[in-house]
Amino acid sequence: MKNILAIQSHVVYGHAGNSAAEFPMRRLGANVWPLNTVQFSNHTQYGKWTGCVMPPSHLTEIVQGIAAIDKLHTCDAVLSGYLGSAEQGEHILGIVRQVKAANPQAKYFCDPVMGHPEKGCIVAPGVAEFHVRHGLPASDIIAPNLVELEILCEHPVNNVEEAVLAARELIAQGPQIVLVKHLARAGYSRDRFEMLLVTADEAWHISRPLVDFGMRQPVGVGDVTSGLLLVKLLQGQRCRRPWNM
Repeated sequence: MKNILAIQSHVVYGHAGNSAAEFPMRRLGANVWPLNTVQFSNHTQYGKWTGCVMPPSHLTEIVQGIAAIDKLHTCDAVLSGYLGSAEQGEHILGIVRQVKAANPQAKYFCDPVMGHPEKGCIVAPGVAEFHVRHGLPASDIIAPNLVELEILCEHPVNNVEEAVLAARELIAQGPQIVLVKHLARAGYSRDRFEMLLVTADEAWHISRPLVDFGMRQPVGVGDVTSGLLLVKLLQGQRCRRPWNM
């Protein structure tokens, strides 16, 4: 059984971050170690919420506790998602280094959440810059949506072919795999939900009908997608196999 340290958000009402991804990942056979970056009453798309952002030192302290009982070497991957602050990101990279020192085969999957206007997703100042400068080059796998892909590659992406090229620009900076979770306007069709999975040598495209949810878009879907892909890759499946789940 693979062990995954999942460092991302948690909401009490609804499903986002760890509260969306943890259960499906466990159902696939992974042992998830949830470490929450924020604890909110609900998703920020509601426009109001209560809760707190965890101090960056809290993340490090928890992982130090795991190391103290000599279990950190059993961690197979670190998954990071929504950050409550850019400083949290710096501590997460320290955690990644610590995990990889204990287990050199461990992977770092970065879900570079930078905000999503249509979903009302709000992130703290400096988080996007952290991902561009530090999260991207440190990652083994990175999973941006279209807006995040454009921020990471620092230029517009207008179609599928440009998205593949942009993903390979990211690969040249560190990660081996790029998952573009939603092509949106850069996809082949406005009536489809399209994703890309890109490596240095191959690229896969997937498309499904686009469901109209009206004004309030569903949240947590990307968190689940990232988590399930990571589990399947850790279980030894090649990129194309989990893509067909």
